[in-house]
Amino acid sequence: MRALVRLAVVCSVAASLAAQARDQPASQTRDYVVGAQDVLTITLWDQADLSGKFSVDTDGTFAFPLVGRIKAGGLTLRDVEADLKKRLADGYFKNPQLSVSVESYRSQRVFVVGEVRTPGSFPLTGEITLIEVLARAGSTTLTASGEALIVRPVGRTPAAPVLPNQAEASELIRVDLNDLQRGVGASNITLRDGDTVFVPRAEPVYVFGQVKNPGAYPIQKDTTVLQALSLAGGVTDRGSTTRLRLIRVVEGKKTEMKAKLTTVVQAGDTIVVLERFF
Repeated sequence: MRALVRLAVVCSVAASLAAQARDQPASQTRDYVVGAQDVLTITLWDQADLSGKFSVDTDGTFAFPLVGRIKAGGLTLRDVEADLKKRLADGYFKNPQLSVSVESYRSQRVFVVGEVRTPGSFPLTGEITLIEVLARAGSTTLTASGEALIVRPVGRTPAAPVLPNQAEASELIRVDLNDLQRGVGASNITLRDGDTVFVPRAEPVYVFGQVKNPGAYPIQKDTTVLQALSLAGGVTDRGSTTRLRLIRVVEGKKTEMKAKLTTVVQAGDTIVVLERFF
């Protein structure tokens, strides 16, 4: 639980950084690859009447005054700018000064679903990492599990999120959120167009008997009996921390065993706190 709180803090910081990145000038996203339905803003500094907004058609091209249709799909903003500048310099203007930026990002996106505060589709505005997109989704919830699953389609770009059980032609990448929170570099995956980030709900354990708030509680990896009891508000005055029973289903059979406060619980376990002898 504390790890999730720390992750929420990290994501809050990342949200601020992501917001700053979105507000940065287009010159800092020059390597963005243009796609169909993107809307480009083209500014000619010495020919203001030719400046404007231009939508990229489904074939990856857009029409521009004087030079006709220009290919943009699959090219970076830098490449589009260089091509347009070359065409305008060929018989029209001497050394034209212009810039190309993105007005609306519509061609590339990633999906974030599951245990996040604001699931949805988020535009790819250049290079974006897992922690940045989790920040845009409002960070993980307190019921989130300890990992994120990245479903990466192979050979196609989906129009909707692809969940792990639907990932027949996809690559599945598992990321430990605790590693992400600790800043382990390899865990902060750079996302691609069409990726789905799925944060599953944490599996619960059940705590009953002499605890203040009996019920089901989500657990993380390596959660102990003591931590599970803490989630349930702790033991009552009549409860005993040495009289603990753990009920676990193993291969379809229910087994009951004694437990200690240091015992690591598993998803689906039931912890029963018995009364003290005196």
